[in-house]
Amino acid sequence: MVKENLVKVEENIQKACQKAGRDRSEVTLIAVSKTKPIEMMEESIEAGVNTFGENKVQEIVKKHPDLPEDTHWHMIGHLQRNKVKNLPGLVEMIHSVDSVRLAKEIQKEYAKNDEVANILIEVNVAKEESKFGFMPEEVENALREIATFPNISVKGLMTIAPYVDDPEKNRQHFVNLRKLLVDINGKNIDNINMRELSMGMTGDYEVAIEEGATFVRVGTGIFGSREYH
Repeated sequence: MVKENLVKVEENIQKACQKAGRDRSEVTLIAVSKTKPIEMMEESIEAGVNTFGENKVQEIVKKHPDLPEDTHWHMIGHLQRNKVKNLPGLVEMIHSVDSVRLAKEIQKEYAKNDEVANILIEVNVAKEESKFGFMPEEVENALREIATFPNISVKGLMTIAPYVDDPEKNRQHFVNLRKLLVDINGKNIDNINMRELSMGMTGDYEVAIEEGATFVRVGTGIFGSREYH
C-alpha cells in the first residue's frame, strides 16, 4: 500500500511543480510517520523516500536505531522544552519552533553538544486559537533575538494550515507565509537568510507547492489513516 500511495503522491508533486514552473528538486517530501510501525517506514525507504517527520521526540528516539543510518529525521510536532536534550545528533531539522523560550533551550542543549540546530519558525498564519506558533506580526522581533544564538541556524518558516475540505481555502495562507519570508529576508537581519517553507499536508500539499513550499508533510496520503498499534 505504501509504495502505491507514494507513486501517486510523487505524481501529484511533479504535476504541481510543473504547474508552478518549479523544478522537482526544490521540494522535499517528508513522510509523516507518527504512530506508524517500522515496517511501513521500511516500505517507504524501499520506495525511495527516507525522510520522515515525527510529532514526538520519544518516537524518533525509539525508531532511530531500527532504521538505516542515512534516514533523515525531522521534528514536526509541538516540542516541549524538557525534550530538546534528546534531539542533538538525531534530527536534521526542527520545524516547530514556536517561542523564543524554546529557541533558548535549543541553543543551550545544542551548545553542550557543540552542534548547530537547523530550525524553522512556526507561524500561525491563519491565527487559529487552537494552534501553536508565532503570530505573523511577532515573527520579525523573535527572529532578531534568535538570530543572535550561535548554535541555531534559522532556515525558514513553517505553518500548519487549517483543516479544510477544499485545499483552495488554504492557498492564501501559503501565499502569506511565503510573503512573510520574502519580507523578512528583505530586512537583511544578520544571520537570517531563509530559504525553506514547510507547508502543506495530505489535503493541500499540491496547492502549497504551487505557492512555494520546499517541504511538504504527507502522512495519511502515504501511510493511510488507520492507526496501527
